[in-house]
Amino acid sequence: MPDVLDASPYDALLLLSFGGPEGPDDVVPFLENVTRGRGIPKERLKEVGQHYFLFGGVSPINDQNRALLDALRKDFAEHGLDLPVYWGNRNWAPYLTDTLREMVRDGRRRILVLATSAYASYSGCRQYRENLADALAALEAEGLELPKIDKLRHYFNHPGFVEPMVDGVVRSLAELPEEVRDGAHIAFSTHSIPTSAADTSGPVEEHGDGGAYVRQHLDVAQVIADAVRERTGVDHSWQLVYQSRSGAPHIPWLEPDICDHLEERHAAGVPAVVMAPIGFVSDHMEVLYDLDTEATAKAEELGLPVRRSATVGADPRFAAAVRDLVLERSADERGQEVAPCALGALGASHDLCPVGCCPARAPRPAAAGADSPYA
Repeated sequence: MPDVLDASPYDALLLLSFGGPEGPDDVVPFLENVTRGRGIPKERLKEVGQHYFLFGGVSPINDQNRALLDALRKDFAEHGLDLPVYWGNRNWAPYLTDTLREMVRDGRRRILVLATSAYASYSGCRQYRENLADALAALEAEGLELPKIDKLRHYFNHPGFVEPMVDGVVRSLAELPEEVRDGAHIAFSTHSIPTSAADTSGPVEEHGDGGAYVRQHLDVAQVIADAVRERTGVDHSWQLVYQSRSGAPHIPWLEPDICDHLEERHAAGVPAVVMAPIGFVSDHMEVLYDLDTEATAKAEELGLPVRRSATVGADPRFAAAVRDLVLERSADERGQEVAPCALGALGASHDLCPVGCCPARAPRPAAAGADSPYA
């Protein structure tokens, strides 16, 4: 990276996230936004919303995004990077379209997007790009001048994302009783998705069993496991597992489920497990419920000691990684040579999602990619 922190040609960064309810009255309207077009009855949404009602109807994701915003702004200011940071959500306030409208009215014309999803997949990348296209279409219909939008590359293997997770696993191991610590198994957990979506994740040339989605998670898990071994002197067994499955039961999704995995590892004689949610940027509802509540209850039922390691959240190293990604992409846009920073065997991900990358079931316009109608 150059000594001068130059973000040109970009004039703003947009933090783009999923959104979540911030009170009991928000839960069903939020779930209606998430499931729009699927025809799910309101009574069924109330049942699904019980996870949120257990926590007062509040998802922690919005507060976590506020903390990340503060961390990014603090890091940028401390390092002399003059780049304003905005925030918009897919499914709850502040809504993406409203934020983009604000950015345009503030005179922002070249916008970089940081999505709170580190890996390649339809729901973790292309769907956000579709949301951006929808928002741009709405602004175009209002007669506003459209900005040019680019999305930062997948950051799953950036040191600033990986190193906090290594620390989290090491801390969790240290919290286990000494007599079970060295034999503890690490369950690296991520969101399950339909196998058909996994198989077509990433660029077309990477499509195959599990696609880029599984390959990227396995690579990060190996990097973390290797770093934990170096830090502790113990070679812990590990496996990539899945959580938060939804949808029709007849559709195949990635397995094993975390609870099934805990049962299997307990039956195999594993004395303890650290659950490491590497697929999530922050401790949002799926981490709090599926791991801290449901999986932890399963472990207690089995008499299996477990600990859950922390997600990256607003760790200053992650904020620094975002700064690094911004400067990397900016320099590349200016035609300068850059050396992207990445750990593991896969190297840095692509800057521009190619045609056919993480395709949707029904084709829809998507911004910030090679197939964008808003070049």
